[in-house]
Amino acid sequence: MKKVLVVEDNTDNLRIVRYALERAGYEVIPAGSGEEGIELAVRERPSFIIMDINLPGIDGMETARRIRDSESDGSIPIIAVTSYAMYGDRERIMKAGCDGYIEKPIDPITIMDTIRKIIKD
Repeated sequence: MKKVLVVEDNTDNLRIVRYALERAGYEVIPAGSGEEGIELAVRERPSFIIMDINLPGIDGMETARRIRDSESDGSIPIIAVTSYAMYGDRERIMKAGCDGYIEKPIDPITIMDTIRKIIKD
């Protein structure tokens, strides 16, 4: 079973994402902060990462940068999940090392289609 790291501090959003991923056959590894996400990315080597941008401590963009620079596989797809919708936010998120972008609120019906398009699965 493929592992997915979900870095999300909001329990409701985590529950929605976890439900969709588990229904699709993935094992979910949750992390509640960027620091924990970096540690788990290195240790668990997930197939891909779902990354909230607004996290306590270091934000999701800095977390993505650090994962890219860490001992983890630098090619692990990272998908940002955020409510940021201001002009230029998508570009900044992608420049930080994310491979795709999903806007909140999360739609549990379409999220897997969006994820598959980004990870090309």
